[in-house]
Formats: sequence, structure tokens, C-alpha cells
Amino acid sequence: MTRTVLTVLGILLALWLVFAFIIPALFATLKFLLIIGIVAAVAVLAVTVVGKLSR
Repeated sequence: MTRTVLTVLGILLALWLVFAFIIPALFATLKFLLIIGIVAAVAVLAVTVVGKLSR
């Protein structure tokens, strides 16, 4: 009986950990990388446009 209760508590703790910390951390990381990618794309576009206009 004790083993079953501890197993259920362990599963609940693991699910809480995944949904409370790991998934939000992944979304925050992906959002950060997306913003960095957009800034890099804008920088490349600006350099390309300035390079073509200066000719």
C-alpha cells in the first residue's frame, strides 16, 4: 500500500515539475531565440539594402 501511494505521489510530482518548470522554460527559450533570429534577419536585411544603395 505504501509503495503504491509513494508511486502515485512520485508521478504527480514529476507531472507538476514538467508542467510548472520544464515546458515554460522551453517556451521562454524558444521565444528568446525567435526574437534573436528576427533581430539578426533585420540586421542582415539592413546591411544588404545599404550595400545595394551605395553602389
